[in-house]
Amino acid sequence: QVQLVESGGGLVQAGGSLRLSCAASGRTLSTYTMGWFRQAPGKEREFVAAIGWGGGTTYYADSVKGRFTISRDSAKNTVYLQMNRLKPEDTAVYYCAADALGRQRKRPADFGSWGQGTQVTVSS
Repeated sequence: QVQLVESGGGLVQAGGSLRLSCAASGRTLSTYTMGWFRQAPGKEREFVAAIGWGGGTTYYADSVKGRFTISRDSAKNTVYLQMNRLKPEDTAVYYCAADALGRQRKRPADFGSWGQGTQVTVSS
């Protein structure tokens, strides 16, 4: 199983930017899909973005399309989530996740490995 460690969360004003990082270890990721999810207080965990490690195919939730960008650095075994034009409704704990089967899925249950999460708070 792959180990995931997120970093980069924090407090930012609305309209600002943050970049989250997810460092992966323990497995070769060439066949994986790596995803970002988020969970706000009292709400279910929801899909944000994902990337196929091998081919680099990306897909996003409608709520973040055009504002967030997911990318990966193969040399560093790290996935990034660049978040621009942040809104108060983006406030949540953000989790990195990995799907060893490399599918294009958006359900949390389809991702078998998870990081501990990093808090993102956007003030109005």
